[in-house]
Amino acid sequence: MKKTRISLIAAISLLLCSCAQAPSAAGTDRSPASYEAPSPSVSASPLAESPQESAESLPTQAAGSQSGDESAISSQSQPDMASLSGQEENLREPALSIPAAPFSPADIGAYSGEACAVVNGNVPYFSEEELTTQSFESYSELDSLGRCGIAYACIGLDLMPTEERGSIGNVRPTGWHTAKYNDIIDGNYLYNRCHLIGYLLSGENANERNLITGTRYLNVQGMLPYENMIADYVTESGNHVLYRVTPVFEGENLLASGVLMEARSVEDGGEAISFCVYAYNVQPGIAIDYATGESAIATDAQEPSAEPGVSQEEQPQGTAYILNTNTHKFHYPTCRSVKQMKETNKQDYTGNRDDIISMGYEPCKNCNP
Repeated sequence: MKKTRISLIAAISLLLCSCAQAPSAAGTDRSPASYEAPSPSVSASPLAESPQESAESLPTQAAGSQSGDESAISSQSQPDMASLSGQEENLREPALSIPAAPFSPADIGAYSGEACAVVNGNVPYFSEEELTTQSFESYSELDSLGRCGIAYACIGLDLMPTEERGSIGNVRPTGWHTAKYNDIIDGNYLYNRCHLIGYLLSGENANERNLITGTRYLNVQGMLPYENMIADYVTESGNHVLYRVTPVFEGENLLASGVLMEARSVEDGGEAISFCVYAYNVQPGIAIDYATGESAIATDAQEPSAEPGVSQEEQPQGTAYILNTNTHKFHYPTCRSVKQMKETNKQDYTGNRDDIISMGYEPCKNCNP
């Protein structure tokens, strides 16, 4: 009986040993040191050195490995980081195609005494698809001769400058010459560096793609009144104005013959602002070679009348300004600051800029007379 018990116990022990060894033989040992994940997206770390270390780190490692695999999987369906970065840059600053106005310079008559001529019935060439309440600005690349192209913007308060204008003397646009004609031109110098989109509208200052060589007459009599009109409207209403300025160069001339200016207020459908005009790049009393920008005092036959039907003797000598006798600043009559000036502080003045400065007055920073 005793032998039978021993045999039975031995048999049971042998059977138990065989069952314990079977999983190992099948290669399914679940000890942490040799853990193999059931999913291909999860794997054990090869850095585990002991069963205890591996067992404690397994859940964290598995989660980390899964995250890595998700990145790998997502990278198959998404662009690489360099490409993605480029796309994000495009989203921040979209590359705008600049539509050109469908007008012909041949349709514009010769200068006859007015700083600007109405084009297309004074209706801008914008399409309805172009109208937007999103502020933007875009400037054409310089052409092979270094000349500016179309400047295109939707003017809003967020584009307008918050600081005083800096120097632009380092920019030399095509056709530039330092030509001085004392007592003939107000301010004496023939040429200004003219912003296509005025600084008071965009805050763009020494941008070579936004500066052309323009006469003092073009800058002050031609463009500035319209720029002030837009600035006043945007400042007072908070609305937007779609604005395009196209410099017109004939052939390979380095100096533009003039600029086409178009504007339309957006939110009110053009009720406040709507114009399409051509401003002539001329200077009364001066003959200009547009191929090179060179100039000379005009003969009587060459000199256009500053105002049609009015002789030079009948015209007031000098330029009209508004003096602020309180702040001792002087302004152009079209300057928006003049509207905010007390009537008791206003003084009309017609004469030379240098004379005003000698009287102790300083030029306004907005209209830059």
